Amino acid sequence: MQQILQNLRDGSTEIADVPAPALRRGHLLIRSEVTLVSAGTERMLVEFGKANMLQKARQQPDKVRMVLEKVRTDGLAATFDAVRSKLDQPLPLGYCNVGTVIGVGAGVSGFSIGDRVVSNGKHAEVVSVPVNLCAKVPDEVSEDAAAFTVLSAIALQGIRLVNPTLGECVAVTGLGLIGLVTVQLLRAHGCRVLGIDFDRAKLALAREFGAETVDLSASEDPEAAAAAFSRGRGMDAVIITASTKSNEPVTQAAHMCRKRGRIVLVGVTGLELSRADFYEKELSFQVSCSYGPGRYDPSYEERGNDYPAAFVRWTEQRNFEAVLDMMAGGKVDVSGLISHRFRIDQAEKAYALLGGGEPSLGILLDYERDEGNAETLLRRSVPLPTAVPVPRESGAQVAFLGAGNYAGRVLIPAFAKAGAQLHTVVSSGGVSSVHFGRKFGFRNASTDTAAALRDEGVDAIVIATQHGTHADLTHAALQQDKHVFVEKPLCLTLDELHAIEHTYADRARRGVAPVLTVGFNRRFSPHVQKIKSLLAGVKEPKSFVMTVNAGAIPAEHWTQDSETGGGRLIGEACHFVDLLRYLADAPITGHQLTAVGNMPGVGIRSDRVSFTLQFADGSFGTVHYLANGHKGFPKERLEVFTAGRVLQLDNFRRMRGYGWPGFAKMNLWGQDKGQVACAAAFVQAIRGQGPVPIPVEQIFEVARVTIELDAAV
Repeated sequence: MQQILQNLRDGSTEIADVPAPALRRGHLLIRSEVTLVSAGTERMLVEFGKANMLQKARQQPDKVRMVLEKVRTDGLAATFDAVRSKLDQPLPLGYCNVGTVIGVGAGVSGFSIGDRVVSNGKHAEVVSVPVNLCAKVPDEVSEDAAAFTVLSAIALQGIRLVNPTLGECVAVTGLGLIGLVTVQLLRAHGCRVLGIDFDRAKLALAREFGAETVDLSASEDPEAAAAAFSRGRGMDAVIITASTKSNEPVTQAAHMCRKRGRIVLVGVTGLELSRADFYEKELSFQVSCSYGPGRYDPSYEERGNDYPAAFVRWTEQRNFEAVLDMMAGGKVDVSGLISHRFRIDQAEKAYALLGGGEPSLGILLDYERDEGNAETLLRRSVPLPTAVPVPRESGAQVAFLGAGNYAGRVLIPAFAKAGAQLHTVVSSGGVSSVHFGRKFGFRNASTDTAAALRDEGVDAIVIATQHGTHADLTHAALQQDKHVFVEKPLCLTLDELHAIEHTYADRARRGVAPVLTVGFNRRFSPHVQKIKSLLAGVKEPKSFVMTVNAGAIPAEHWTQDSETGGGRLIGEACHFVDLLRYLADAPITGHQLTAVGNMPGVGIRSDRVSFTLQFADGSFGTVHYLANGHKGFPKERLEVFTAGRVLQLDNFRRMRGYGWPGFAKMNLWGQDKGQVACAAAFVQAIRGQGPVPIPVEQIFEVARVTIELDAAV
């Protein structure tokens, strides 16, 4: 299928051939009919992409600070690679979609195949959208009109925050698509509306919708106009739907408002506010968040947990429905807002128009409605022109399940360097699989996990999906007699662990014995290998202190969810259980954990813990895994005390030895956590050219201990 992608590095737009997305639980699969180009948001993204690196930095100073902190802790090379990788990934454009339901995911009710729906789906021939971001289109509303629903919901949410009453005077600053819809919705509320803009054509449309206007291009004074319009009382409210770097719209809004007036920012402006302007009038100022309550809440959007209407009357989905009802009743008319339309295969012309000097307003994209091409549209796998020519050797044909940031930036390059033959890369949406597939020379990009697992041409499966899927995918891959490399963790529960152990043992009894390993890369890093060699000559017990300055992650992030991510102790601290198990070279015989106190405001506790491991040889190791530190401190520090000597390793870049004959320090120009060496060990093992990277007994032991530690929080 065709999908519009934008390159953030240079701002170029591409119509890419992408595999159709998978139908997921709680989602609808929708065949697109019409989509609307958001003149504000999408123009801003295109302009950001075309900006040079200095201009990009100026637009995102908070990101610059994050980059500088990463340079201090991880080094320049690792930071440069991370930034380059982020900018290199294509961005799917669009969020105003109208189409027909062609698939209903498990757990979805109220929708059927054949329904006409609006959603915030992308500019693509087929989209998979969470059910709470979809709404049925009434028969009275055309596809063209319905394409404005999501954008109109943004306007409606701004109005809900203003909470206007019948007869109030409200100014709308910025008469783009959202501003003009805002005018109509305010008029439907019984408000008197004053529209402000530079564009005379847009001002004329606003007057058609019942507003009085202020023409800034003719040097008309908005403050004087507002005073006259409000009969000298001042505006009751101002809604700012403009997009500008200037602070003027907010300052102007404060001057126009009456005492205790309300200002809501829907667009994007400068926010250097004058305290006096707001203090003297006791003005309220609020920034509107997109379509309404539920936006950016994973529980609502991704997991489909609706808010009770008695407590949250207007969610983003119910705002969609309200807009469609207004359209069906003739209260909102968007026919005059359509300025251009193109076929999806002409999308590059649409974006050239968006970034050019020709006036435009609502740009619609039309999609092929020929039922004969349904099979092509729904292809779950597409062949790729290989960007990197590679010999197709047998024995190491690898399929990647998951193509997120870590997989694309670290794991796939590591396997490529290790000489693996990259067969298929799978992602749920298809965009990242096409991007990384082309970049690293995969044969196929796919959204079909089951097909990749069944493919007889695939020797090994690399699992780089969300943590909650690891156990099932590992189990399924082993049942297909595939070698398995699973990015940590192996699983989230003891029941999952027992199932994997049973399946692996069954394969071993049958003489298949696939290679199973977990991405515990730190044991393969050059520094840890040096520590291992130094400790080889020490016969007495060792004491390990591992300090992990993990950094805070919001409680709503998927890694913190017990089902999806397993929490950070299972999801990441397992690395350090394995590292100490490797260095001690002895089984873990006991463990205990202490977590930060359960106090108000503490929130997640499993990422602020200290745990101790006891080993069979008398060694012990303590891991401080802490999310409440400062970013300037090294993220990972390992200290080893034994035989009157000490080793100290910081961030896998610098290591110092105290009291070690013939060893004082080992420094690298860049950070090396062992990912390439870990991948190489796996590839050599599946080719029969080396031992298994990690003994499977240690993999199971580390998984069990980590799960038990998490249960103690």
